[in-house]
Amino acid sequence: MDKITDEQLSTIQNQQKELNTILHEVGVIEAQKHGLLHKFGIINQEVEDLKIELESQYGAINISIEDGTYTKIEEPKTEEVTAENNV
Repeated sequence: MDKITDEQLSTIQNQQKELNTILHEVGVIEAQKHGLLHKFGIINQEVEDLKIELESQYGAINISIEDGTYTKIEEPKTEEVTAENNV
């Protein structure tokens, strides 16, 4: 039976070990990525819930995240359309 050299076999074995290690690491990273994306979604929902809570308490506002001060958001004034305005 013919056989490759021991050096060639060793090289192939080392390459396969490296590939398996890399595949394992990629799997670990993908699992971490999935966990982080899930956590991101949860926090994003908490942000939206807090926005609703704050708007119900203070109305439409812009909040400074540096010091917590806020300014009210002015709603644009709309003109009432009357027959006199349409002439």
